Amino acid sequence: MSDAFGRALLDHYRGQREDPLYQRDGDRVLSHPVEDFYFGEFEAETDTGWLESHLEGSLLDVGAGAGRDALYFQARFETVALEVSESLVTLLAERGVEDVRHGNMFDLRETFDHDRFRSVLIVGTQLGLAGSMAGLQALLEDLATITTPAATVVVDGYDPTSERADEMLGFRADPTPGLAYRVLHYEYADLVGDTLFFRLFSPDRLREATTGTDWIVTEVRRPRDTYYYRASLEKQ
Repeated sequence: MSDAFGRALLDHYRGQREDPLYQRDGDRVLSHPVEDFYFGEFEAETDTGWLESHLEGSLLDVGAGAGRDALYFQARFETVALEVSESLVTLLAERGVEDVRHGNMFDLRETFDHDRFRSVLIVGTQLGLAGSMAGLQALLEDLATITTPAATVVVDGYDPTSERADEMLGFRADPTPGLAYRVLHYEYADLVGDTLFFRLFSPDRLREATTGTDWIVTEVRRPRDTYYYRASLEKQ
């Protein structure tokens, strides 16, 4: 598997990145921000205050990326960073994240013990990689297994019911209310990443997916004036 995304971030951190990181969907190409987006300061108003009110330790940071969130929270309580990208695992360790695990978000039961975490953070819109409502519900059930009673989860996503949703690169409409797709891949230097297939869930569809699980959606907020949203979930 070609990890164009992870390699670009690792090279950037080491001061070795000479090429842009691109997102591509067919003929449409966008330069993907790296410095400010992944290595900027933790924003107190838009990130810290709200997240801190919904997260406690021990915390699992799923898809920890360049480690901005993990570095912030590990100074406050036990934080474990999980990444599927070997390049990003290396980056996280080099940046000083104390507990980094190489693993897949869809293998949580095999990776961690029951009742291991008090909170889980899944931001980066990778929740859409669940691929379907059934896949999302299965992931929520896995999260229930590895978390303690009264646990919390914070996720983010793109709302396909937003009037501006079709502006995003890779957007694919779906006639089913509250659902859509997003398809893209990353390119960096001579690396072409695998095609990423995201299922986009509206907040109402996220609430529907919790039916029959241990979770309820407690709050949805839109920190930007776009189709992006964050949601908090609590264990019943």
